[in-house]
Amino acid sequence: MQSASKLIYRGKLLGSLPTVGEIHKEIAVSEETVTWISLQRDIIANILLGKDPRLLVIVGPCSIHDVQAAVDYAKRLFVLQNKYLSKMYIVMRTYFEKPRTRKGWKGIMHDPDLNGSYDVEKGIRYARQCLSSITTMRVATATEFLDPFLTPYIADLICWGAIGARTTESQTHRQLASGLHCPVGFKNSTDGNINLAIDAIIAAREQHIVYMTSLTNSISTLLTDGNPHGHLILRGGREPNYGLSDITKAVKLMHDEGINHRLIIDCSHGNSGKVAKRQISVARQVIDNRKKIPGYVAGIMVESFLQDGKQSDSFPLEYGQSVTDECISWQQTEQLLSTLAAQL
Repeated sequence: MQSASKLIYRGKLLGSLPTVGEIHKEIAVSEETVTWISLQRDIIANILLGKDPRLLVIVGPCSIHDVQAAVDYAKRLFVLQNKYLSKMYIVMRTYFEKPRTRKGWKGIMHDPDLNGSYDVEKGIRYARQCLSSITTMRVATATEFLDPFLTPYIADLICWGAIGARTTESQTHRQLASGLHCPVGFKNSTDGNINLAIDAIIAAREQHIVYMTSLTNSISTLLTDGNPHGHLILRGGREPNYGLSDITKAVKLMHDEGINHRLIIDCSHGNSGKVAKRQISVARQVIDNRKKIPGYVAGIMVESFLQDGKQSDSFPLEYGQSVTDECISWQQTEQLLSTLAAQL
């Protein structure tokens, strides 16, 4: 007789994961850090609501494949965070999962050794340890939530979350967002459709039944509260959508739906044509537009790492260079933030 698993799944069982509770206990967070993370979420929410006039800047690697390089980047970002604190609130991209249109490396949580061995247990530990180190040094964190089963391992250490262009239309991810404590941004779809993201914001602010991984790794049923801090991220599509007309169109649609009309603009992806250095001119233009139509642009996103460009995910690897989308360098990041601060 075939086992039930053979009737349900096609593939090979690779093993079980430690429970969420075990990982949380192993890589624990102090009460001081818990309080600090909650405060950062409130600050971000206030920026999104227009109660805090600062520019939200979400900057960092496209993805994290090397924890040491990520921590090194965070140490440098901490200095700039304090330098520009009066004008901008800086949050570091800490992306451990990567969505793929077809195939490719899916992030350090899924394949930490970048060799197809899929040591997810190691990947979970890498991600949580990275977040623990970064939040301990008091740098706020941002990530894209992709696999709902992995979310509980790290969500308590995230200050701002995103639902990506490929998953914004997903009911599962809208429901997931409705139960998260952090503010969550929804990107327009890869073809540039912003209505799907607006639908997602509306859906995520409602209560939903969610089936979640508990601290013991059993599947629990949760009635979410709804997330009041969902917001739109313009990331471009077939064409860029960071211009004045794009912003005003998006704002009108959100206003008509009765939702928060302050948005974030992703300077990468469809808005840069995936050419990293174009992010610099996009960001500067966004700040100019922000002055022309005040009250609408809450923040920007920029992909940046220690070195510019990108590399293949085969060894040996260059330290501090992306293995996914290309990024601007640290030097370019310093100059960009200095320029933006002067514009604000």
